[in-house]
Amino acid sequence: MNFLKNNHELLGRSRYQVSKKSKTVLGVGILAIASFFIIAADHIDAPAVMGGTSDITDFYAFQGENTDNIAFVANVQGLLSPTATASASFDENVLIEFNIDNTGDNVEDLVIQAIPRDGQMYFFGPFQPSVTGLNSTIDTSANQSQVEITTGSNAIVSTNGGMSFFAGPRDDPFFFDFGQYSEILMGNATSFNNPGTDSFQGTNVLSVVVEVPKDMIGGTGTINTWVETKRKQ
Repeated sequence: MNFLKNNHELLGRSRYQVSKKSKTVLGVGILAIASFFIIAADHIDAPAVMGGTSDITDFYAFQGENTDNIAFVANVQGLLSPTATASASFDENVLIEFNIDNTGDNVEDLVIQAIPRDGQMYFFGPFQPSVTGLNSTIDTSANQSQVEITTGSNAIVSTNGGMSFFAGPRDDPFFFDFGQYSEILMGNATSFNNPGTDSFQGTNVLSVVVEVPKDMIGGTGTINTWVETKRKQ
C-alpha cells in the first residue's frame, strides 16, 4: 500500500465535511431474510448539489447472497448518459462514508470510508470514528482495502478480510415514473400507471459497493445505516 504511505498527510489528516444531506435507512435487520431490501432514492436534488460530483442518487442496504453478509451500495452522479459515463469519474475531493449505528441512538458507531485516487477506490473500515457528525477524518490505521475502478461493462471486484468491493459505472437500478408523478402533483391523476414508464431507463450512475460480514458490524439485532458524501475542507 505505497499509495497510503506516500499520501498519509493527504488522507490521514485531511478533514471532510458534509456537502449534502445524508440518506437514512432505518431497521436493517442483521438477521433479515434473503429477500429483505431497503432503498432510499433522490435523483433530483437541491440546486447546490444537483448534478454535482457529491450528489447521492440512491442508497441500498440488503442481505448478500452469502446470508452472513450485508451489502451497502451508494450511487452518485445520477442521470449519466451512456456516452457521458465513459468520461465521468469519482471526485478525488469527495469522501463517501457509510455510517452504521448498532446501538439505536442514531449516532454512527462504525463507518466505512471510500475515497478515489488515481483509478483506484480505497476503503477504510469498518472502524469506530474518533469524531461523529458533519466532520470526518480518514483513519489510515483502520482496515485498508482497494479496488480498481471499473471503466467498462465488466465489473472488477476485489476481496479482503471477508469483505468485497466494487466502484464504477452501472445502469441506474431505480425505477420511477416522473411523468405520472408530476401529473399526480398537479391533480391530474390519483395513482401510478401499471406498468409505469421508467424515467431512468438508459441512464447510468457511479456506484460504490461494499459487502461486509455481519459479525463485523454488530453481530445480531437491528442496525440503522445511512450514507453521506463529504467534501475535503
